Amino acid sequence: MNICICGAAGRMGKRLIACAAEMENMKVIGAVDIPQCPLIDQDSGIVSGIEPNGTLITADLKSACENADAVIDFALADGIISRLAIYETMNIAAVFGTTAVNEPGRTAIEAASKKIPVIHAPNFSVGVNLLFALAKKSAKILDENYDIEIVEMHHHHKKDAPSGTAVKLAELVEEGRGLKKNEKRIYGRKGNTGARPKGEIAVHSLRGGDVVGDHTVVFAADGERIELTHKASSRNTFAKGALRATKFLVGKKPGIYTMEDMLGM
Repeated sequence: MNICICGAAGRMGKRLIACAAEMENMKVIGAVDIPQCPLIDQDSGIVSGIEPNGTLITADLKSACENADAVIDFALADGIISRLAIYETMNIAAVFGTTAVNEPGRTAIEAASKKIPVIHAPNFSVGVNLLFALAKKSAKILDENYDIEIVEMHHHHKKDAPSGTAVKLAELVEEGRGLKKNEKRIYGRKGNTGARPKGEIAVHSLRGGDVVGDHTVVFAADGERIELTHKASSRNTFAKGALRATKFLVGKKPGIYTMEDMLGM
């Protein structure tokens, strides 16, 4: 299986290239980043801390995708619409780990899925996707006497907040409670906020150090508290999940697929 990595010079891009080199029947034949990237024209294997692989990092997405069966895109949300147009033209499967995608971007992903198979996941960790399922089920079982707080922490380099994983957790507990999206959701607190309204769902973002990704969903009631927590200690967790999702996606009919589809959940 030939794959292209978009966002190849980023933290996740490097881990994808390194982990792909360890997998059977998978080869990185394209590595792309922005024109201003200082690593353009350097060997993507060396950049990723492994043996040279002969695939140079380029700013030409179309040429990098040539002969690829799939692209794994962890590039920034800006430009996702134009990148999707190329993936459609090249007729390749697209796996997106891009976060902070706006409404036009989401609409473009849905439109592209009419022509190519697509997975857009906020998190490719198998453990986090189990957390998603447990959080939704817990919210369905535990009534409004259980206050829900979602807390995420990431490294100080992360640019967006809250994380896409935290937003997905909020959406899932809303579904579990039978709420509309954002119906009772808040982000953080400040000042004299008064007593906590019943049914409120709060999301909090922490940033510091080199934390790869921690997510906790708290269900707190009088007399007891339930906490569902996932802590990632290596980006390899996400990279291997994305590569596994790519293997699942190649050969599928056009459409939007999920990690739940891949995991049979």
